[in-house]
Amino acid sequence: MTEGYVLVVGSAAIDVKAQLPDLVVWGASNAGYVRNRVGGVARNIAENLAQLEVETVLLTAVGRDMPGRRVIRRCRTNGIDCSHVRVVTAGHTAGHVTLLKPDGEMQVAVIDYEIMDYVNRKYLLRHEPLFAAAAMVVIDATLTDEALTTIFELCAKHDLRICADPTAPALAGRLCAYLNQLYMIAPNAAETRSLCGLPDLAQDRDSALGAARHLIGLGTTLAVVTMGDQGVAYADANGAGFIRAPRAQVIDATGAGDAFTSAVIFGLLNAVSVDEAMRLGITAASLTLQSTETVLPELSQELLYDRLVV
Repeated sequence: MTEGYVLVVGSAAIDVKAQLPDLVVWGASNAGYVRNRVGGVARNIAENLAQLEVETVLLTAVGRDMPGRRVIRRCRTNGIDCSHVRVVTAGHTAGHVTLLKPDGEMQVAVIDYEIMDYVNRKYLLRHEPLFAAAAMVVIDATLTDEALTTIFELCAKHDLRICADPTAPALAGRLCAYLNQLYMIAPNAAETRSLCGLPDLAQDRDSALGAARHLIGLGTTLAVVTMGDQGVAYADANGAGFIRAPRAQVIDATGAGDAFTSAVIFGLLNAVSVDEAMRLGITAASLTLQSTETVLPELSQELLYDRLVV
């Protein structure tokens, strides 16, 4: 395995998830199930990596509040180095509220990532030694333009590979200016239009492969387009491929994409083939889909290979 830790930079949040047993009736109270979990795309990726025994350091900001303390406690309990997390008195911990359809897929979400303004240039430059010693950097798209510019400067200076999760269609466009500096990017179908400038979303195998190849043409080393229950398209300089997703009972789709990204990164750090890395990612996502947890508590290297999609 590549020596050094993975430095993960981006959001940490409290997720509130409401799921309806039937279709929503707008303008009225709906009976359903409500649960909350510690989340945030970057933090989820960090926890998944830690579960896979990858040394992980997290840079993010939380409020000096009860949710912030909960985030830090969860990170410490699960083996993430969160000693450099910025705790902000003047801000509140990020929140993510999701309405899930009866089938467990997201219907709509509301995000409050205002606190990410505190992950700024000054904070990042103060932690340059963490970049200098890292094996890889992983980012999400909740970061500001100032933060992204600073991160890419530091990674270029220290010759670091950067992997990015586009996070959401409304945020994915923030990464467009940096595509030629990314080692890997993993958008879902809805995020491809914001990244690629394509007129239509990736909708099937052929359009997903086209989007992945287009991202390679824009300078990314490895491009992955996740297509939910259809599967995953990927491309690099050596070619392209598509792997079908296994059938899975979806309980809660939240966090499945983060699990995918984490397991792919785990594979790349261990120098497995791109095809095997994708299969690790699909396996992690499939297992997470079948849990109410945003990060699967029992995720491990052994579980991934025991259940590996073939």
